[in-house]
Amino acid sequence: MIDIKVLATGSTGNCYRITDGSTPLLLECGIRYKAIQQALNYKVSEIQGCLITHEHKDHCAGVQEVMKRGIPVYMSQGTADAIDTDIFHPRIVKSKDQFKIGTWTIMAFDVQHDVSEPIGFLLANQAGEKLLFATDTYYIRYRFKGLTHLMVECNYSIDILNKNINSGRVHKAMRSRLIRSHFSLENMKEFLRANDLSKLQSVHLLHLSDSNSDEALFKEEVQKITGTIVHVA
Repeated sequence: MIDIKVLATGSTGNCYRITDGSTPLLLECGIRYKAIQQALNYKVSEIQGCLITHEHKDHCAGVQEVMKRGIPVYMSQGTADAIDTDIFHPRIVKSKDQFKIGTWTIMAFDVQHDVSEPIGFLLANQAGEKLLFATDTYYIRYRFKGLTHLMVECNYSIDILNKNINSGRVHKAMRSRLIRSHFSLENMKEFLRANDLSKLQSVHLLHLSDSNSDEALFKEEVQKITGTIVHVA
């Protein structure tokens, strides 16, 4: 059974702990290492790997310290080059290549964001459960079968964004960046309809915008499509 714990989410930092009961992992480390320690009740030594999607600080702020502590960190070559990890060397993964960490079999896949080489991850455990993790992308081109858990960004709604721009609450320049870098509710719904949700057990909506989202609306809309438990991180 997959257990998901949100340590931090949003523009100030992203970090999640997942485990299948055998192999605990971190997804992102966008907060200070001390904050990760505290959130895990100082049981950091049990973490067997950390997956990083891209180089923005809210996703990798703690990466140097995590590597210093001997935790293997996985990322694309483009992300590694952008972070410049100095004396600590991450493990490089390529889109569509599989690798293993403990009891997890993991495949990276390319996503769409305004950075060097962003990726998402599909993680499968030995019980046949599949977790999809994708954040900071305006589109996911791939289709997946047998997903049991979703951890996907749902940053904003285009309707809410347009209303905020029209009212002057949000500068109009923000619109062009958001629609080319972050996942909207509308794109999220299209993605859900295009994928096999027959085994889906839970959805975690991540990285909601402070001003351009509506937690209750997003949860309701996704529940209508999936018919399963929806958590808003």
